Amino acid sequence: MADIFDSQKRKEIMSHIKNKNTAPEVKLRSILHRNGFRFSLSRKNLPGTPDIVLPKYKAVIFVNGCFWHGHNCKRGQRPQTNTEFWNKKIDKNIERDRIDEAKLKELGWRVLVVWECELKKQNQDALLQRIKEFLFRENAATQNSIKHVD
Repeated sequence: MADIFDSQKRKEIMSHIKNKNTAPEVKLRSILHRNGFRFSLSRKNLPGTPDIVLPKYKAVIFVNGCFWHGHNCKRGQRPQTNTEFWNKKIDKNIERDRIDEAKLKELGWRVLVVWECELKKQNQDALLQRIKEFLFRENAATQNSIKHVD
């Protein structure tokens, strides 16, 4: 299907897409805060500027948009028009994500990616459980002093 907007209008629309404080990020921050997790946001001194940084757990969370980061779900489908451009752009994002994750791990940080599609209301309990398992299971191996009671 062809784009319904001309290239100038499409450029204007795309320029309004945010890269900070997106709805999925705000939703995840709300879930974490409600469950007692404290964190900092977008630390520019870390590779990839993670969306959420949990220093207590030496962990970072990236909230990735399914489309922009090439997730294998319905929302992550690539456009059928201008495919060369979109494939190049999304593949570049995926490669940058891999590099940033490797750099963070070299610095001793643990990395979790939360996909936009995981933040649907029906998935939130499972997502919270996945985050807790990530933080507490892996953290217990490195820091036995941290205890958590649900």
